[in-house]
Amino acid sequence: MNFITVKSYEELSQKAANLIAAQIMVKPNCVLGLATGSSPIGTYKKLIEYYENGDIDFSAVTSVNLDEYVGLDGTNDQSYRYFMDHNLFDHVNIRKDRTFVPNGCATDIAAEGKAYDELIESLGGIDLQLLGIGLDGHIGFNEPDEVFTKGTHGVTLDESTIEANARFFASKDDVPTAAVTMGMGAIMNAKKVLLIANGANKKDILEKAFFGTITPAVPASVLQLHPNVTVIFSEN
Repeated sequence: MNFITVKSYEELSQKAANLIAAQIMVKPNCVLGLATGSSPIGTYKKLIEYYENGDIDFSAVTSVNLDEYVGLDGTNDQSYRYFMDHNLFDHVNIRKDRTFVPNGCATDIAAEGKAYDELIESLGGIDLQLLGIGLDGHIGFNEPDEVFTKGTHGVTLDESTIEANARFFASKDDVPTAAVTMGMGAIMNAKKVLLIANGANKKDILEKAFFGTITPAVPASVLQLHPNVTVIFSEN
């Protein structure tokens, strides 16, 4: 594992964007696993700058996102499809038909999960997976559990996750209580994993995840078994 500690969120975003840009340059038709939430917004802004400056080309890139809220479609401004369009896809030359997000409005979430895993497999897997980490150690929406779930699946969100995401909604009561998330199989099969964490409040969970026991009670701890992980952390 490669741990990088930086002084600011700006520096974190710069370094993360550099690693993603390098992946695109080395393999223009790469498959990027992408994340949502507040942590990657700065990274996406940097990638847009690189594109606008002519430094990277997204035209052959395929993306697969980690997760989506159950019940929100892409027109809802709190959906993760909307987030990705607004924060990255609408500003670069990626083909929208090559950007994939789980369907939170699927009538059969189990079937949606199976289809999403088959899609990722058909693409040859993920070249670089970008992750954040929750205060409970979740990656994607893989919440603390008694087992590591391999496939894309539906989850009931932990109270701590709902509280953390309430800042994005008008009220806590508006936060969806369920989601569909990529499972540990596709994440662990990614050739590279890049995890970014910002804020002093993430320090304790990073220590548990990467220096503690490997346990589904701390989902990110499974990354200790991955052969190529980079963690970028900023307390500020």
